[in-house]
Amino acid sequence: MAFPQLKLDNQLCFRLYTAARLVTSSYTPYFKEFGITYPQYLVMMLLWEKDNRIISEITERLNLETNTVTPLLQRMEKQGLIVRQKSQADSRQRIISLTGEGKRLEDKMKDVPNCLAQKIMGNGMSIEELQAMVPLLDKFISVVSNFEKDQPR
Repeated sequence: MAFPQLKLDNQLCFRLYTAARLVTSSYTPYFKEFGITYPQYLVMMLLWEKDNRIISEITERLNLETNTVTPLLQRMEKQGLIVRQKSQADSRQRIISLTGEGKRLEDKMKDVPNCLAQKIMGNGMSIEELQAMVPLLDKFISVVSNFEKDQPR
């Protein structure tokens, strides 16, 4: 191979991509029971933390574009998990709120994160190793998020 830096096994980005894909797919059996997807789960977690959020808060927190989040929210509204209402303070903004069903889903899904953590720990990783990854990934995300600011437009 002429350029070892192009070898797949030398790519951090490939490891991150693979890890994200595998973790996301590991959640799928749990989500099927509740009829939601991983991105919907992320929205629900934000709303369980703090209900009545404007869409820009959700897009910013999830690091997603509005054109990705809007169809997601529309599907969630059709499922009866959320309602979207115009803000009284600014009619251009939409407030996203949990329905009764969306609130009940929190209790039904409360064990999902622990189930996945147990699977991970049952397959060779300690809780300490998992916890050590969090600040490193947070730092990595912070550094990489600055790349976009440096890109020429």
